[in-house]
Amino acid sequence: MGKSDFLSPKAIANRIKSKGLQKLRWYCQMCQKQCRDENGFKCHCMSESHQRQLLLASEDPQQFMDYFSEEFRNDFLELLRRRFGTKRVHNNIVYNEYISHREHIHMNATQWETLTDFTKWLGREGFCKVDETPKGWYIQYIDRDPETIRRQQEQEKKKKQDLDDEEKTAKFIEEQVRRGLEGKEQERPVYTELNRENDEEKVAFNLNKGASTSVAASSKTSVLGLSALKMVRGAGSVKRKESAHSSGQSKEKKKKSALDEIMEFEEEKKKTARTDYWLQPEIVVKIVTKKLGEKYHKKKAVVKEVIDKYTAVVKMIDSGDKLKLDQTHLETVIPAPGKKVLVLNGGYRGNEGILESINEKNFSAAIIIDSGPLKGRRIEGIQYEDISKLL
Repeated sequence: MGKSDFLSPKAIANRIKSKGLQKLRWYCQMCQKQCRDENGFKCHCMSESHQRQLLLASEDPQQFMDYFSEEFRNDFLELLRRRFGTKRVHNNIVYNEYISHREHIHMNATQWETLTDFTKWLGREGFCKVDETPKGWYIQYIDRDPETIRRQQEQEKKKKQDLDDEEKTAKFIEEQVRRGLEGKEQERPVYTELNRENDEEKVAFNLNKGASTSVAASSKTSVLGLSALKMVRGAGSVKRKESAHSSGQSKEKKKKSALDEIMEFEEEKKKTARTDYWLQPEIVVKIVTKKLGEKYHKKKAVVKEVIDKYTAVVKMIDSGDKLKLDQTHLETVIPAPGKKVLVLNGGYRGNEGILESINEKNFSAAIIIDSGPLKGRRIEGIQYEDISKLL
């Protein structure tokens, strides 16, 4: 049986061995070749195909490293989001599950040397919440998907509405039970004990006389009962009218107080609703990074397109050049009073306004909203980084 035969024992053994994960030090990321032993890896490094890949990588090694790093980061975060969600989990558990796939990107081809360095980088860049414990590093994914945030807000709103409905139903049932108990207490019969004045006296019953007296007594009691029932019903109706009137007034008061609470809650929400991204199209920004040279440092540009919330394509005002920059390399531009600005963060995000005055001591400004349903509202104490000049 030949060496290259597909059904030979050696070929079958080689296929069985190649199914599982092998040692990382015998893996070539450039060629995506996994060797089973040191001799095989040495032979692969001396091969012509590997030499061609090395020559190709030597032209721009940083480009290949950035590509592998980005692929590793995206696959790791996708596994963390899909498998564990926003739960707190040990980083080694996620990594072991990630490398269980044979075609994964190996860490020795990325910019991170160890899993700890990669975990710290995730925390610095804001992708995850990381914390160190005696058992190691733990990570928790931060979900910034707008659809997820909107769904969570709808769930909270629905939960609050359900609680309000339950409270109203409970109060209504309690009121009905109280009214029913008041009516029963008035209609409840009164029982008296049978007392004998003389212990030696015999008890005698006269059926005829008793029947007549009982009929008369029953007729008297029935008349009294009817009159008492009428009086109770009249009093109950009056009480119901009074209670309905008072409940109507209390409901109006509650409605007013609830409306006031909602308005206060909305105002408070507008003050505290902030995000970690602020880029918007058609705003004027200033380039603050020195990596691009003196040609672009401290020069102004216009945001033409926003990519993934944190990256923008800007066009230089003086030269017309287009650059792709992160928001950390940009800062807002405060125009002269009377010019148009756009609110970039906070509860009034997305509203256009007119800059009224600048408070240099507190690094804040006062603007007047110029569009939307809040047109004409004056906002004080808005920070410099929350507004920028409109083109």
